[in-house]
Amino acid sequence: MQYSKLGRTGIDVSRCCLGTMTWGSQNTEGQAHEQMDYALGRGVTFWDTAEMYASPPRAETQGRTETYIGTWLKKTGKRDQIVLASKVAGRGGPLGAMDWLRKDKSSPRQTKAQIDEAVEGSLRRLQTDYLDLYQLHWPDRPIRTFGGMTFKDYDQDYESFRSILEALDAHVKKGNIRHLGVSNEFPWGVMKFLQESEAHGLPRIASIQNAYHLANRVFEYGLAEIAVREDVGLLAYSPLAQGWLTGKYLDGANPEGSRKQLYNRMQRYEGPGAHDAFKAYVELARERGIDPAHLALKFCDTRSFVTSTIIGATSMDQLKTDIDAFDLPWTDDLEKAVDAVHVRQPNPCP
Repeated sequence: MQYSKLGRTGIDVSRCCLGTMTWGSQNTEGQAHEQMDYALGRGVTFWDTAEMYASPPRAETQGRTETYIGTWLKKTGKRDQIVLASKVAGRGGPLGAMDWLRKDKSSPRQTKAQIDEAVEGSLRRLQTDYLDLYQLHWPDRPIRTFGGMTFKDYDQDYESFRSILEALDAHVKKGNIRHLGVSNEFPWGVMKFLQESEAHGLPRIASIQNAYHLANRVFEYGLAEIAVREDVGLLAYSPLAQGWLTGKYLDGANPEGSRKQLYNRMQRYEGPGAHDAFKAYVELARERGIDPAHLALKFCDTRSFVTSTIIGATSMDQLKTDIDAFDLPWTDDLEKAVDAVHVRQPNPCP
């Protein structure tokens, strides 16, 4: 396993990050513990979760993923061997009201009171007294997130960048949080956080966790340059486009027990041109004798602006396949081949 620096923090994180959002919905506690044992044994020391998980977001499973991680930490005593990241939910709306996240049943916002409640809840469930990385899961601004290529101006009623950083800074000073990150964020938002941090001596964001995969390279249009120049690297989520890039959904397939079959929440990956793009990438991999999952994951891993690629698995076979991908050699031929598909079918799944 290879490792990268997390922004300017000095912390080393594994290039493969263990995603956890299926734990508590598709995976039992025992299966989650088995995944954690195996991943750590393979050198995957960077793990990502969120207060909202398990996914899809539901009141009955909220917090369950962090709870599973917490019981593993208590059982093994290996907290010091991992870099642990979690997230506070953004403004209610993109994923529903989610008023079950807060004790007073208010819709999520990134206010000081809600951040305090979220941090304390995550630490309690995780059975740890600190988080290495704490991320804003999506913006407090009511901007379009989770897909889409169009911009529409929005109501300017949102928590200021400075007030959010100040609320988080209080936890940094207490030792509850070591470093900060953003997720599902846009270039203006990233630069505003950096600007406020520098102007007021507040903690600097270290990472950007956004969707990025062969059929969604939108990050490269504006955020990639920020990631490189400002040392705020990408934590790439959904690198397999929730399984589409493995080929398992091609030509109408809908495997039993898959996320598509269970939840039918794949619309982000099923827009015009998406199927043709996925099919082209899968065929490209198979023509070269490569597992399609390996091609998709190694593509992300070889980008200069990527700090770590977040994998997610519901079976041990999937987990082993995903981690093995990071040993795949990347060649100029593969680079040219994926770029050729990208030119023909650019970003059908933003």
